[in-house]
Amino acid sequence: MNNNRQTISYMVPYALWIGLFVLLPLILMVTQSVQNIHHQWTFVNYTNFFSSGTYLKMTFNSIFYALLVTFLTLLISYPMAYILSKLKHSQFWLLLVILPTWVNLLLKAYAFIGLLAREGTVNQFLGFMGIAPQQLLFTDASFILVATYIEIPFMILPIYNSLAEINPSLTNAAHDLGANAWQTLRQVIIPLTLNGIKTGIQAVFIPTLSLFMLTRLIGGNRVITLGTAIEEHFMVTQNWGMGSTIGIILVLAMALTMYLTRDRKKKRRLR
Repeated sequence: MNNNRQTISYMVPYALWIGLFVLLPLILMVTQSVQNIHHQWTFVNYTNFFSSGTYLKMTFNSIFYALLVTFLTLLISYPMAYILSKLKHSQFWLLLVILPTWVNLLLKAYAFIGLLAREGTVNQFLGFMGIAPQQLLFTDASFILVATYIEIPFMILPIYNSLAEINPSLTNAAHDLGANAWQTLRQVIIPLTLNGIKTGIQAVFIPTLSLFMLTRLIGGNRVITLGTAIEEHFMVTQNWGMGSTIGIILVLAMALTMYLTRDRKKKRRLR
């Protein structure tokens, strides 16, 4: 009896946190999404979203850029995590990779503005090499570059942890059985790190879907995503109903991503 009371008392702060900061905002968003700008109950926001070419294009842009950034991040992060796991004092080198996440996102964005601007460091170097100044800032490429750089630590960390948990005897056994380095990587190491890859994809793809600050500061509004539309509706047009509708669609997209990248083996083990 006392144990039950103790368990319930431990759960109270968690339940309050979930209720206040997860469920309540979701309920408010759903409520706002079925109201028009005059606070009348209606599904017109959802009708407008799915019948508008502009919103559908924003949805496509969000998914396309999030997929591209996730793919590039994975392409860079997996070899980096593999090399880090093999280094002496790997925890120290991992700390250096994670260190940029402690810097505010806005500061990092302004640092890249200083690097990529017309009179920035990169163009000064190009000028020194005899190449005319290039328009680097406010392009799709600059947005993808900065978004990929910012998300890399969130992909490296789970992959590194998966690599660190691999029993060395498994790779040694593969070598003893005649597998070369590529075969060991493809048939032993990558399958054993799939959970880390899936976690990394969740950690990168989901936040990238709703990026909006970088689209303005680095992309110069050339890259328009659903995150940009939400900010526009809440801060400029004051159409909170439409902003909430887009927010609900983003939440559903995030839930779908988590469902598709869930750990199916763990679920089977529980059965």
